Amino acid sequence: MKRQLLIFSALLLLSVGLGAAAHVINEQVVTDLYSTSLVLTATYLIFPVIIGMFLVRRIADLKTRYTANKAISILSIVFILVLCLRIWVTDTSSLIVSYGIIGAAIAFALQDLFKNFVGGFLIIISSMYRVGDRISIDDKYGDVMDIGIMNTTLMEIRGWVSGDQPSGRLLFVPNGFVMNHALYNYTRDHSFVWDEISIPLTYDSDWKRAKDLILGIIIKETSSMTKQADEEIERIGETYYLPKKVVDPSAYITLTDNWITLDVRYISDARNRRILRSRLSELILAVIEKEDKITISSTTVTVTTTKDTLASSKNKKQPDNN
Repeated sequence: MKRQLLIFSALLLLSVGLGAAAHVINEQVVTDLYSTSLVLTATYLIFPVIIGMFLVRRIADLKTRYTANKAISILSIVFILVLCLRIWVTDTSSLIVSYGIIGAAIAFALQDLFKNFVGGFLIIISSMYRVGDRISIDDKYGDVMDIGIMNTTLMEIRGWVSGDQPSGRLLFVPNGFVMNHALYNYTRDHSFVWDEISIPLTYDSDWKRAKDLILGIIIKETSSMTKQADEEIERIGETYYLPKKVVDPSAYITLTDNWITLDVRYISDARNRRILRSRLSELILAVIEKEDKITISSTTVTVTTTKDTLASSKNKKQPDNN
């Protein structure tokens, strides 16, 4: 606060001195300098002192206060440039050209700032996401902690952590991203997602029994979430065009060159997908271990050798006596 008052006092003294000189020296340059000093003094009084010290300092949120200070700085510079050009450029045509060049430069320099501001406005008006939602944008994932004027703060999930769990880092996403990037909202109108687990079975396994056992586990463990998802789909169907979806767990068989793939599809809570997947995997492994006719397959490599290759290999291993 003392610093602002000192700067204002210095500008005021400069204006008084130039005003006195303008009355003594009848030169246009001195008059223009005096007018310029008045512009600087008035601008500093309006923006940094009155608006900055008495209005912006009352903003409690530090991030919003920082953004407001930046906006005041930009506005004060624009204000000074416009008025100083009016003082020093007397030709009307040149003045219009100068204003056009400055306007284009400002628009180019502030295009990202303007885009972020408009993006923040769109987010709030359209409710693309709200605080607490889990979203993904530009390959970034996180839970929304705050929606600011210029950017959105996320608690990052994934990152260096496997699965949909927090990494501990705060992720700041410019609001302008919503204007040219696809946005995924996991929890805006419902709380569930579909998930799948793939189990490779050997061709000599009893895949029918494996399907029945695993599907039975999935149905039992996800029954409450399945019921909730069915109710949520019924509700959001009143807002969107959403054909009736099958939310009951299901299993699908795929034949590959190496094994039989059993894919089980089920409903999971959007925030606990990794936890549920881990529990289901443990239960599936436990039941398969008890079955003699069910074997989980894995990638194998077959190496074929001939007598010539074996002989060549032996010759390479013999020591050189020379």
